Amino acid sequence: MPETLSFEPNFAKAGGLLPVVAQCAHTGEVLMLAYMNEEAFAATLRTGEAHYYSRSRNSLWHKGGTSGHVQKVHAMRLDCDNDALVLLIDQVGGAACHTGYRTCFYKELKNGTVSVCAPFVFDPQEVYK
Repeated sequence: MPETLSFEPNFAKAGGLLPVVAQCAHTGEVLMLAYMNEEAFAATLRTGEAHYYSRSRNSLWHKGGTSGHVQKVHAMRLDCDNDALVLLIDQVGGAACHTGYRTCFYKELKNGTVSVCAPFVFDPQEVYK
């Protein structure tokens, strides 16, 4: 029997943070993994652009706020336990990774060999002066 649908992330389960996978809405490519707190979730809903919680800076982070490589949110998916999200996004500027690659998952181990499996889109030294 189908359950009553609600969209209420449970931020209390993991100390206030939910893991969030950002996935290209058009290709299904996984672009990055980040975390959201309630403030980041609310900002994402309000603006239509991805906001995350930076664990290293201990603060709210608007993805692309500095680089211009923002993530336009097409849809959000909440898992069955209400403690993980997938954002289906349009990656403006072509790169999700702060290192300049299209995806943060640009390193691949295949048949014992490590290679780069994503395009290099921008020079981070130029963008983050």
